Amino acid sequence: MRIGELAVRAGTTPRALRYYEARGLLPARRAGNGHRTYDEGDLKLLRQIRTLRDSGFDLEETRPFVECLRAGHPEGDSCPASLVVYRRKLDELDALIEELGAVRAKVGAQLARAEEARDVLAADAGVPGGPEPVCELGGRRR
Repeated sequence: MRIGELAVRAGTTPRALRYYEARGLLPARRAGNGHRTYDEGDLKLLRQIRTLRDSGFDLEETRPFVECLRAGHPEGDSCPASLVVYRRKLDELDALIEELGAVRAKVGAQLARAEEARDVLAADAGVPGGPEPVCELGGRRR
């Protein structure tokens, strides 16, 4: 198949395919007329790349999976190098989750503090729901 058909079937663009070819992820086979030609194996490589990219892997992280498929394994994640990338990605995700948990706790504490301060102001003003908002530029909102 030619580059346009492969791009459509893989859900990408010919430009992306040429980029993958330049990066050594997609084989560069040419027909006698100079057109790029691809087969079902190339489509499988692209689907593997797309699945990994959709899961947050950068393009270089897909290389071991592509090489595993090229080596004849039915799945791109059955080789030792692919497993190393999976483990590294999980460690990265765990660190991000931990970082986001800390940020969430901080924002939650700030919200609780702000609500408490609002409630104190409301009680001091004797106004249910809090005092009337004051514009930072000096006047009351209307």
